[in-house]
Amino acid sequence: MPAEVGKGTFYNSITQKAASQHEGLTLARFTSVVLVTSKIKVHPTRSMKTAAALLSAALSVPATLLAASAPVPPPPPLPPNLPMPALPPATPPPVAQLQPPGRAIADAGRFAVALSSLSTSQKADFANGKVEFLNVEDPASGLGPIFNDVSCVACHFQGGAGGASRTTVTRFGRITNGAFDPMTEFGGPLLQRRAIAPQYLEVVPHEATIVIRRITTPLFGAGLIEAIPDATLTTNAATSKPDGIKGKAAIVKDPISGQMHVGRFGWKAQHSSLDGFAADAYLNEIGITSRYFPEENAPNGNKALLAKADKILDPEDALAPGAVKSDLNLAADYMRLLAPVPPANQTAAVVSGQTVFAQTGCANCHTPTLTTGASPIAALANQKVNLYSDLLLHDMGKLGDGMVQGAATEREMRTAPLWGLRLRDVYLHDGRASTLDLAVLAHDGEAKIVRDRYATLPAAKRQALLAFLNSL
Repeated sequence: MPAEVGKGTFYNSITQKAASQHEGLTLARFTSVVLVTSKIKVHPTRSMKTAAALLSAALSVPATLLAASAPVPPPPPLPPNLPMPALPPATPPPVAQLQPPGRAIADAGRFAVALSSLSTSQKADFANGKVEFLNVEDPASGLGPIFNDVSCVACHFQGGAGGASRTTVTRFGRITNGAFDPMTEFGGPLLQRRAIAPQYLEVVPHEATIVIRRITTPLFGAGLIEAIPDATLTTNAATSKPDGIKGKAAIVKDPISGQMHVGRFGWKAQHSSLDGFAADAYLNEIGITSRYFPEENAPNGNKALLAKADKILDPEDALAPGAVKSDLNLAADYMRLLAPVPPANQTAAVVSGQTVFAQTGCANCHTPTLTTGASPIAALANQKVNLYSDLLLHDMGKLGDGMVQGAATEREMRTAPLWGLRLRDVYLHDGRASTLDLAVLAHDGEAKIVRDRYATLPAAKRQALLAFLNSL
């Protein structure tokens, strides 16, 4: 059997795809794949491909293939406080790329592990969810017609499947009559940088006056964040804080339940649940419709062009008869059961820096610990969550990205959790800061007093604080 498969190859059967990629299949791996694929297959245009992709993802990928998929360098970060220029249309790589470049990095990571103390069924949910998280979509399964990448792991890979990365998305808008306009008639506010064919590629409209990039957020420990009660966050928002810091709970509508809850995921805290986060990503990043978001995105808002491009029955991520979970719910299970990144070993400098962190006022927003509430998953119930965030929106002044999203205004951003910070190599929402020192100094708005206090710290204390951040 050939040990390597060229990019752009399509397959019509599960066995052909498996035989083309792999030298052998162990009983344990085969059993795991059967457990996964037996749960989900329904959609006539999605079932065969998804089963094949799940089988492929559960097996080891040839090292020669992974080596050939080197990560694409990110665009350079923006200078502080300057608007993003309009981007030229992207040239998409082959749509049927067997593995996205980030997959190799994710496979080498060691933090894509499950929470401890899971039940046998929860461990199976984690394993099945990981297969879906790694799954590579193609046009036959509903990919596109416009999209940003082909799988979850294509963007979330540093430190393991679920990590952050330098991978960016582009958003655009404009100010109309004094108010933010998401330019939905032009396909806004999110630009999908790839398409299943060149004629469907999007561009940033020349009418846009706000164009920004955002880097990928990490998902380690996301289930613990989801399990923090709304009341904890609203109470914290109402509590008086020093140094002119306020904070606002982002009250958003969850597309899964239809209820209003406190947002906590995304740069603008625009999502309150992991299933909602996944459903949004399936549609807007991969181009897969679901029962929560059944309508495709039209290329730059052009419905006529969409009609020509989209020949797959919607919703593409459909429930199997009698099933309660579709693929996006499996991916959400994986995120929910991912363990947080443990802190590095404590040194004297780290311990000293933790004290400086609190004394300087960083902990006013980057709250060291919150506590989860009741949960049907025992590993998530009543747990200390050392995330270093209040999960609230704050007016960040010039550091705000200019976009209105969810409950957040142009200048408001969610306090980014700091756990797992040492795995990242660029910082802030657009990756503009190449060091933690530059990231702190770029803070503005409600963080200005604390930023200025940090800037005047003696060198030894400043270095200790940075050592502490690099231990998270």
